[in-house]
Amino acid sequence: MNLEVNAIFQIAGIGIIIAMIHTVLKQMGKEDMAHWVTVIGFVVVLFMVVRMLDDLLQEIKSIFLFQ
Repeated sequence: MNLEVNAIFQIAGIGIIIAMIHTVLKQMGKEDMAHWVTVIGFVVVLFMVVRMLDDLLQEIKSIFLFQ
């Protein structure tokens, strides 16, 4: 359970940092760069979630003996 809580906090932290960077860049007038930062943050979180889903599916396979 500890791993899941850490993952949730990591994703939330990345989201908060990306939101702050996006806001600062938008106020500086660099809206295109702000959008790229948001997209990159989304991709990073997406890779984290895909990795966790892969671990989940491997665990399900081992439980039901599909290996």
